[in-house]
Amino acid sequence: MQGRLWRGSSLSTAADPTLSSGFAALDAELPGGGWPTRSAVELLTPQPGVLEWRLLAPGLHAWWASQGPSSTPQVGRRPRKTASVAAMRALLLVNPPQTPHLPGLQALGLPPSALIWVSTGTPAEALWAAEQAIKSRVAVLAWLPEARPEQIRRLQVSALSSDAPIFLMRPERAGQQSSAAPLRLVVKPGDSWDLQVHLLKRRGPAHEGWLTLPAVPGAVEPLLTAARRKPLPAPEPVPAPTPVSPPSERPHALARPVQHA
Repeated sequence: MQGRLWRGSSLSTAADPTLSSGFAALDAELPGGGWPTRSAVELLTPQPGVLEWRLLAPGLHAWWASQGPSSTPQVGRRPRKTASVAAMRALLLVNPPQTPHLPGLQALGLPPSALIWVSTGTPAEALWAAEQAIKSRVAVLAWLPEARPEQIRRLQVSALSSDAPIFLMRPERAGQQSSAAPLRLVVKPGDSWDLQVHLLKRRGPAHEGWLTLPAVPGAVEPLLTAARRKPLPAPEPVPAPTPVSPPSERPHALARPVQHA
C-alpha cells in the first residue's frame, strides 16, 4: 500500500505527467510539481485577456519544445508526422477577449503557426468548440465567462482522455461557484510586472496567502533592468523647522501672591 495512500494534509502526487509552469515558486505549490495533464485548470482573473499569457506562456513554450516525433524514423524511410502529433502541437484559442497579437505571442515563445483562433457567436458554440478540441487532444485556452458548473464538469470529463494542457479562463466572481476542475487559481496584477497568484482549489491542503511571481516579458525585461540600475536622485534635504518658543504664560489673577499692607 506504500505510495498508494494520499493524506489530505499533503500535496497529492499526480499519476499523470505534469508540465512545469516555468515558475519554481508556483510548481512547489502545484500537485505533482506543475500544470496537470488529463485535467482542466481554471484561471480566475479580474479582467480577461490581461494576465493569462504572462502566466501560461513559459509552460506552453516548454510544452511545445518537448513535442516531437513519436518514434525514430528508420534509415531509408522518409519521416512522417502523424496526425496525433500534429494535433498535440496545436493550441486552440476559443473566444479570446482581444485579437491575438502574433508578434507578441512569438516573443513569448509561442509559434504563430501553431495557434488556431476560434470566434463563436454564442456561449453554447464556445463550449462546443472547446469540448471538441479537448476530445481531439488539442491544447485549449478557452474564455468562458458564462459557463455553468455542470458545463465545466462536462469539459473536465472530456479532459480525462487528453494529454494536452487545458485552461479555462473565468471571471473572478466565478470563484464563488462550485467547479469540477481539480485546480483553480486566482490571478491578479502585482507591483510592477509581478503576478499575484492564489490557489483557490487543489488536491491537497488549502493554500494560504498569495504567491508573487516575476512575469516580465522578455522584450521588456532589458528595459526594466536598465531602469532599475539607474540610481535614483538623492532627495533634497528638508530644512529643520525653526524652533518656536512657547508663549509666556501670564499667571492667573487668583494665583498672585497676596500683598500685605
